[in-house]
Amino acid sequence: MRTYTRGAPTVFFISTLWVLLIPVVANIDSSGGIKFLGGNYEGTHPMLYFGQTEVEVLQRAAMETHKDLAQQIRQAGEAIMERPEEYLPPWNPEEFSARWNEVYGNNLGLLSMFCLLYPHRSGALDIAKEYMERMAAQPNWLVKDAPWDEVPMAHSLVGFATAYDFLYEYLSTVQQERFLQVIGNASHYMYEKSYHRGWGFQYLHNHQPTNCVALLTGSLVLMNQGYLQEAYLWTKQALAIMEKSMVLLQDVTDGSLYEGVAYGSYTTRSLFQYMYLVQRHFDIGHFSHPWLHKHFAFLYRTLLPGFQRSVAIADSNYNWFYGPESQLVFLDRYVMRNGSGNWLADIIRQNRVLEGPGQAGRGQRWCTLHTEFLWYDASLQPTPPRDYGTPRLHFFEDWGVVTFGSSLPAGRNHSFLSFKSGKLGGRAIFDIVHHQKYKDWIKGWRNFNAGHEHPDQNSFTFAPNGVPFITEGLYGPKYTSLNNVVMFGPAVSESCFAPWEGQVTEACNSKWLKYKHGQAADCHGRVEVAQEQQGMVFIRGEGMAAYNSELKIQNFQRNLLLINPQLLLMVDHIHLDSSSPTRIISAFFHNTDLPFQNTQDDGVHGALIRNGNESYKMFWLDDMGSSESATVGYRSYPRGYPYNGSNYVNVTMPLRNPTSRVAYIFFGPGEDVQSFSVHGDSERLNIYLGTRKHTYTICILTAEASTKAPYAIVLTDQKKVVFESALEIKEQPVKEVEEYVNVVEDRLQHVKPVFQQLERHILSRVRNTDKFHKTAEHLLKFSQKRNTAGNLDIIGFYKKQGKGKGGKKTILSDSLPDIFARIEANEKKERQLSMKHVYEEVPDEGNDDSRTFIDYSDVRKGRKVGFIKGRKFKEVQIVATAEMEDTPSSTSYIRLFLISNIATFFLLLAVLLTRFQRAQTLHTQRFLYFVLLLDSFILLYLYSSCSQTQC
Repeated sequence: MRTYTRGAPTVFFISTLWVLLIPVVANIDSSGGIKFLGGNYEGTHPMLYFGQTEVEVLQRAAMETHKDLAQQIRQAGEAIMERPEEYLPPWNPEEFSARWNEVYGNNLGLLSMFCLLYPHRSGALDIAKEYMERMAAQPNWLVKDAPWDEVPMAHSLVGFATAYDFLYEYLSTVQQERFLQVIGNASHYMYEKSYHRGWGFQYLHNHQPTNCVALLTGSLVLMNQGYLQEAYLWTKQALAIMEKSMVLLQDVTDGSLYEGVAYGSYTTRSLFQYMYLVQRHFDIGHFSHPWLHKHFAFLYRTLLPGFQRSVAIADSNYNWFYGPESQLVFLDRYVMRNGSGNWLADIIRQNRVLEGPGQAGRGQRWCTLHTEFLWYDASLQPTPPRDYGTPRLHFFEDWGVVTFGSSLPAGRNHSFLSFKSGKLGGRAIFDIVHHQKYKDWIKGWRNFNAGHEHPDQNSFTFAPNGVPFITEGLYGPKYTSLNNVVMFGPAVSESCFAPWEGQVTEACNSKWLKYKHGQAADCHGRVEVAQEQQGMVFIRGEGMAAYNSELKIQNFQRNLLLINPQLLLMVDHIHLDSSSPTRIISAFFHNTDLPFQNTQDDGVHGALIRNGNESYKMFWLDDMGSSESATVGYRSYPRGYPYNGSNYVNVTMPLRNPTSRVAYIFFGPGEDVQSFSVHGDSERLNIYLGTRKHTYTICILTAEASTKAPYAIVLTDQKKVVFESALEIKEQPVKEVEEYVNVVEDRLQHVKPVFQQLERHILSRVRNTDKFHKTAEHLLKFSQKRNTAGNLDIIGFYKKQGKGKGGKKTILSDSLPDIFARIEANEKKERQLSMKHVYEEVPDEGNDDSRTFIDYSDVRKGRKVGFIKGRKFKEVQIVATAEMEDTPSSTSYIRLFLISNIATFFLLLAVLLTRFQRAQTLHTQRFLYFVLLLDSFILLYLYSSCSQTQC
């Protein structure tokens, strides 16, 4: 008992100390280890992603830990050097703007990184300077045929500003000034358009982070050069837009992006840059964001076996538009810290398609190499996820997508299956619109853009042995028939392909999906079940709400049963209302690579593709034992799409009232189906399959399932597999982020202290000199319209601050006038007038595009902005420039006391555990524990102070 009593306080003390340390550790981790600059700039470059002192570290890493990544950069740089005229932008503006030109900005970031890592490469800097000269010679960076689209300009601005930052010291003074003016003009244009274009208010769409990061990058460069007035407004605007997106993204609980994997990579290319930049420059940390911690699954669980293709849902290429190696190493370094991101990036890199379908686009292939190099952490040993090598079922509950068999090596029986049935725009966006969440920001579908989605509810893909058998149609027209879904007839509205009626989001005369109005705005599907039992997978989706209500379809149920990696059964169940005019169903199946051929076996019609010497086959029967011959062919896409078209199978079958079922089987060369029959009643469908090795008796219950009745039963070889209805997927509502307006305002509070610190820093360098007044004017002047009378008053105050009595050195006042509050007030007035003018002239446009995005004031009327559940806005710790001289000494004292206290703490602990373990009185023991506990609190305080001052 005595020994137990002595040990208890020690255990209690250590546990208490650990609990106290957890918040400190969590606070450190929220930054991702990225050092906050605190507004302490010297006006030198580089500064966006790293400082001048880190250049040598990067160059050394290129020869050691980052050698493989550096080799890619070098190969790309040498390719540009070898054929410069093939990669350099044209001098002629007509030629520059004649086509989509994002390639120029994309390659410039890579080229500048190449020059930085290999400064002695003869001719490289000359090529980079000429590259920038050619871009600077353009009147603007827009595309002639799409002057309303700022995305090409955003790519150019990001690349140009990044190159300016990386290569600043190699540019002449004339080039520095001229290129800075180019960056300023482009940033100003983007800023103005952010109030009128969709990317300023359509959240979670790929254009938004692309354009906002361009605006932010340009603003940071201008800020570092002392143009604080313009840079402040532009920075606040970019952050005001993006921070709203970051709040809304919390509603996406599965880590997905509704535009699909390909466009998702477009979004995260810029989104991850944004997260890095706002942490480094404004101490806004997003590395604990719940969506970010789930995003690895969006890349890992969507990869087909062989690591070359991903699920091509929505507008897509075969895999990714940008990266995803850069995004993966970012996730590993700043979020996961387990080596899985590095591992997946490595394996994707090793399996890259160099020629043919799936190869990286010429305009995108090098764009993320420099960020991949910067974000790569060589200390994280590449480590596959624990379940790697075993096929897993994964459900993206927000996206409405199920995948099975992802991220496996290519090989026999490594098969992939996907199914899509979800809400338009994803569950988060759909529910925000329909449940009127985030009312201060969201005014219906106008704040979102589902244009890149497809009419594809209840669609699927299948790749037995990793060979794409049934594929998505990639980036093409938004026709139902170009997806693996069904159409009904006769049409009940003005459909695109009468007499057939497709899904309500089908767009006849536009490249973009119809989603804003009418039944299209309410389109949705639902995954009802996704289960894996004894190596078999069963998935069911309901797609009735994706079709015109006048068709009077009560149920369009699609059931998928993956019996083994080579054999897939699909059953479509259609339940019609007694008054339904619908009489016929037409199902489509696609393969973008290989043509289909008709086939037939024992009176059962089918189709097949040939991949080398192997055949992949499909057959179909309805519940009456009938099998109709299919139409096979090739559907060409109209001009303007990146792909030519798709091969297809079209199976048309009659419908009976009230219920009809059609069963399809798909199998690879490792399976040989010898018998196939179907029969059923109003509640179930029985399918018999016989192969060379096994026989299967399958019962699919298509009626409304009770809590007791199973969804499906499979009998084979003395084995019974049951898919229980009790395991039905139940949708969980997602709550609105509490005090979401204040959350964004809290983060925006981080901006002004950085600019104020930079203002003091600039003025302190020139105080008591003749340059003071000129510098003060420089801080306030970039465009003439900003040079107001109020600003001139502030300059007068600056001038007084710059004068010292008797020629003595003065200390710059900490109570400088708040020029940034004045700037915001003036800008707000101008915006209100201009937005009112727009609204009066074009009410719809004003309401949709502009009126809700005047977001300057720190305080909103009628709302408690300063508090979130009783807390004040988080203050940004900024060390004033006027006190910079005292900072090293104070941090040195803190560091000294911290080290001394650590030594004292361990000394007391050692004495307690050795010399005083057998103290005679309980009071002596308690006193020693109290001293040790008190010292631990002092230790925590010093540690916190040290972390804040970055000592």
